[in-house]
Amino acid sequence: MTDLPEFYFRIRENGAAVYRVSAENRQRRIEMTEIAVVNIRNGNIRPHGAHVLTEEEQEVIAVWMEERSALLARRDLDDIHRAIDHLNLTAHWAQSRASDAELEEVTDQLLLAMHDLRTVLVRKKADRIGQPDP
Repeated sequence: MTDLPEFYFRIRENGAAVYRVSAENRQRRIEMTEIAVVNIRNGNIRPHGAHVLTEEEQEVIAVWMEERSALLARRDLDDIHRAIDHLNLTAHWAQSRASDAELEEVTDQLLLAMHDLRTVLVRKKADRIGQPDP
């Protein structure tokens, strides 16, 4: 049997449920005991039931939370780069292949979304320009 990690994180909407993994029993079955629930958004670590988190468990959870937050931030930025690609592909589609009916179906929603995005980007750009250099 391959070496199993000591901890398993079952991803949830805002974090994860944390399990201690063990195969050290007579049947060599994998046992997963829930030890905590973590929330990445607010940094909350809540022990499961009567379990008291050890210093090692707290450290492992803190490292996971940092790594997970960094991964989610990279994914967010990657999603934005994909959105830019999609905007370019949408412009090409609208110019070269879209029928009048298809354009009628999406034009208002696209214009509102692009106007909203432009408004936010211009405001944020103005805020950055107005800030002194660090």
